[in-house]
Amino acid sequence: MKNYCSKGSSKIIVFVPYPAQGHVTPMLKLATAFLKLDQGLRPVFVTPRFIHDQIISRQRFTNDHQTNSIEFVPIPDGIDESVPRDFFSLEAAMEKVMPAHLERLVRDQGGGVVVCMMVDLLASWAIEVANRCGVRVAGFWPAMLATYRLIVAIPDMVRSGLISDTGSPQHLGPVRSLPNQPMLSTEELPWLIGTVAARKARFKFWTRTLARSRTLKLVLANSIPDEEPLNDEKPNQELPVVLPIGPLCKNSTTKNPSFWEEDNSCLDWLDKQKPNSVIYISFGSWVSPIGESKVRTLAMALESLGHFFIWVLGNSWTAGLPVGFEERISNRGKIVSWAPQMEVLKHRAVGFYLTHCGWNSTMEAIQSQKRLLCYPIAGDQFVNCNYIVKVWRIGVRINGVGLKDVEEGLRKIVEDKEMGMRLKKMYERTMGDEACNRATSNLRSIGDFLGKQTLLGSSFVNETSF
Repeated sequence: MKNYCSKGSSKIIVFVPYPAQGHVTPMLKLATAFLKLDQGLRPVFVTPRFIHDQIISRQRFTNDHQTNSIEFVPIPDGIDESVPRDFFSLEAAMEKVMPAHLERLVRDQGGGVVVCMMVDLLASWAIEVANRCGVRVAGFWPAMLATYRLIVAIPDMVRSGLISDTGSPQHLGPVRSLPNQPMLSTEELPWLIGTVAARKARFKFWTRTLARSRTLKLVLANSIPDEEPLNDEKPNQELPVVLPIGPLCKNSTTKNPSFWEEDNSCLDWLDKQKPNSVIYISFGSWVSPIGESKVRTLAMALESLGHFFIWVLGNSWTAGLPVGFEERISNRGKIVSWAPQMEVLKHRAVGFYLTHCGWNSTMEAIQSQKRLLCYPIAGDQFVNCNYIVKVWRIGVRINGVGLKDVEEGLRKIVEDKEMGMRLKKMYERTMGDEACNRATSNLRSIGDFLGKQTLLGSSFVNETSF
């Protein structure tokens, strides 16, 4: 393997994201945040080859000097091109193929020294690689802290009989992993996706992730300040300290490294629309959108509603659209396979965002101060939705995508005269100067520590911190 970590005596941080758009994006922003601190630390960003090629391809068109200072390194995942890269094939690759390649990369340092590995907790396999190499490792949680606490609470949920030891709900009922957290139904737990076998496999993935993360001393969280108590007055010695360093969407100017080609024509289309007249619809990149039947239902609702809209709908899902739909709505609607989301959300013509409530999308909506129509589908989206609707009150949850559902949701949003003010306050609390300075200070303290260490080979002389 080519020696990527060999530039003089540089101090290297290796970043290992989970191989999905919603995880690569915030970790890349974390890497650029360390670069902005100018502490002499060099980021090396490690991904499977299929993601590496997409990042490099998009990077050619962004001309972003910060990402150009990051060294992007591919490693094989061993997945045959005829096999879809879904949750299960990627999990097998992360457990069986990728560790050996990452270990070889970390050990083959040349003149550089790997002073730390930043590992997405969902890529927990890399924690074991760091431990074998004698390299300090910090966890990275790219989502909301409330979801992290929910995963941490798995052993308690099993002991209390709320779920079985394979993750199946034992009875319908509410779940609350923190005193101030809104209730979550047992049917909305993050691993309950797909068939019974798939749910059990996902639960096993989470329990393994939890077990490995317990070996860490520090987790950096891409979460908002004061979302909830971060560390108890009497810290649990079995759990890592959690340090908030988000939201990274505000603290970095780096453009999202989209895995798909963005259709910028939607921005020209928006320029022709009236302020706050357009619904932006996107269900993200993770799992699947909403299924062909619901695609058809939503399309019929949009056609009947008469509202202007932009709908992000991958080419593989357009088969669910009614015959002739795109022609009939062409004067007030636009469908794109992928959109430059931040530019769309910030556009004056966009007034509402129909979303799956992914964490990155939620933070981008707050940054753009757009009202949310919430339709969570899976994973952490239900937790995020609960905060959006019940705690922050900056959106409305809809229970379906039919005409009555969307129409009623829009009516509630429009009639809530205080929602705009709550969005402004939420923006200031999460992305104002004080919040950003706090997050930057936390990052700087870590960077200072890593940049000033005395090094012997690949390990620290001072072992008193993480």
